[in-house]
Amino acid sequence: MMDRLQHALPFLAIGLFVGMTAAVDAAAPTPENALALKPVQPGVDYEKVEPANQSECKVIDIDQDDWSGWEVIAKDGTLLRRFADTNGDQQIDLWCYFRFGVEVYRDIDENFNGKTDQYRWLATGGTRWGLDADEDGLIDAWKQISAEEVTAEVVAALRERDADRFAPLVISDKEMSSLGLGDAKKKQIGSLAMAATRGFDELAKKQEVVGNDAEWVQFAAGTPGVVPSGTEESTRDLIVYENAVAMFDQESGGGQFMVGTLVQVGPATWRVVSLPVLGEDTELLTGTGGNFFAPDTATANAVMNDAGTARKTQDLVTKLENVDTQLVTTKDAAAIAKLHEARAGIIEKLIGAAATKEDREIWFRQLVDTLSVSSQTGAYPAGLTRLQSVSQRFAAEDESLSAYADYQAISADYMARQTPNADFAKVQEWYIGALARFVERYPRAPETAQAWLNLALSKEFEDKDSEALAYYKKVANLFPEADSGEMAAGAVRRLESVGRQVELQGTTIKGKPFRLSSLRGKPVVVHYWATWCEPCKQDMKQLRRLLASNQRTGLQVVGINVDRSKTDAQRYLQQTQVPWLQLHEDGGLEGSRLAKEFGVQTLPTMMLIDPSGKVIRHNIRAAELQTELEKIKQRSR
Repeated sequence: MMDRLQHALPFLAIGLFVGMTAAVDAAAPTPENALALKPVQPGVDYEKVEPANQSECKVIDIDQDDWSGWEVIAKDGTLLRRFADTNGDQQIDLWCYFRFGVEVYRDIDENFNGKTDQYRWLATGGTRWGLDADEDGLIDAWKQISAEEVTAEVVAALRERDADRFAPLVISDKEMSSLGLGDAKKKQIGSLAMAATRGFDELAKKQEVVGNDAEWVQFAAGTPGVVPSGTEESTRDLIVYENAVAMFDQESGGGQFMVGTLVQVGPATWRVVSLPVLGEDTELLTGTGGNFFAPDTATANAVMNDAGTARKTQDLVTKLENVDTQLVTTKDAAAIAKLHEARAGIIEKLIGAAATKEDREIWFRQLVDTLSVSSQTGAYPAGLTRLQSVSQRFAAEDESLSAYADYQAISADYMARQTPNADFAKVQEWYIGALARFVERYPRAPETAQAWLNLALSKEFEDKDSEALAYYKKVANLFPEADSGEMAAGAVRRLESVGRQVELQGTTIKGKPFRLSSLRGKPVVVHYWATWCEPCKQDMKQLRRLLASNQRTGLQVVGINVDRSKTDAQRYLQQTQVPWLQLHEDGGLEGSRLAKEFGVQTLPTMMLIDPSGKVIRHNIRAAELQTELEKIKQRSR
């Protein structure tokens, strides 16, 4: 207890001194002072800034209607900290810490008395939500904690020999009552829980399994089970894990121990019911292997054996993480290539060690992805050859995985062939042939739909609309429920739209409803664009000039933004002042309804519509617009 108090109070004191006593309307703290604040709880993995670089950060006011305070922003624009007054009393009551721009932890002064009383882990930090009733910096109860995080806390409590840290993890009498347990079961679990609370201190002091440097690695258990209402006079369904195992790492090597039964006491809250069992004496597992399902030492030992397998997997995962860390910091190209080679080798071992078909598939797809990306970016050129053999080596009997690997190999090879001196016509001929062979081999694979779309798009680029149309119709017919099928159906609609009236409706980026038919009587250019598309921005410049020179015709432009984030589009439009309305829907180029409606797959794409609402060109270049507009003007005379 005293060790934890001594560890926590310095952080609490810093927070009280720098944040809580400072009025929000006072001058903003310097970046150095703001970054000196640390979480009250130890072990939080948040973004830190080297002292030499702290002056490059900046502190800005919070831009939120109901909050005031400050945010600390890194040189590259990444959000690092947020210190907020959430109730308008001009005192900081919320301290937020970020990692890679995402909030992972916050200290909270819930009762606004100048002392922290709640602690929350968020996003990649986990789900824990601790309560500190006496405001001494130590967690007295867990409002929210997952089963995995409970086992991590048990490891920490054993490591620190801290009975006060273990106590909030044990199911309480009040929690047992809320679960509706029958009297006999309530008495049994209550006895175990009481023994756990009373006996942990002695166990922790005597045990030699979990060392002072132990760090939790993983939680292992079978599938959670439901104890149905009515079992032993219970009045509610109960969800439990039996035979849960905690695994940990320390300098002397990895280890594991039996945590036993975990009980769900809230929507996102779990508790232990008994003392952990340390060591390998299976007799000690009797009575701990199952408190709600039949106690079975064989089952308990099976879980421990499964945990051993998981341990091997975790060792490989740790090696993988080490490689990934080196990839972030390494600059030498040859060293980077060797790291990617090592990464692929580790993932191949993980495929072999996978305990389930699902795990094997996850690692297989990661292997394909890492080889595809690293070869296409040039970080690991030899990765392409390795990728081309993946389906035969690891998925020869699984058509869905083979198709995934082979399609990625074609895409990576296509990129590799596009060198500065390449004959693009020959590269394109090879690509179309490779796609054709792929769709013949895998006629029903999900990737086949994308292959057909790419074939169709290549024909569009060649102005062979009839061939493109045939491909699009094939996708629409074979994959009607898939996104690719919807995209293909939209492309059919677009290619067949010339000479026909079309309708388009949506919501403007300012939130107003819009229908294309409201512009009848005027020629209209529909312009699909995104902030990441530089040619789109060049087209916008030409469209502005075109509007100025065609005022008498009443020319209208309708922009359709396909950024995934509407905020990106809004920011760009504020800077550039584009003088025509813009539509936006979530989903981006691949998934938004506005893109799918006419099968728009590449940017920029423009459609020209005459005053009667009929499509003149379903895909027109900016340089061709003036000529077509002159034709419209002549026809209207």
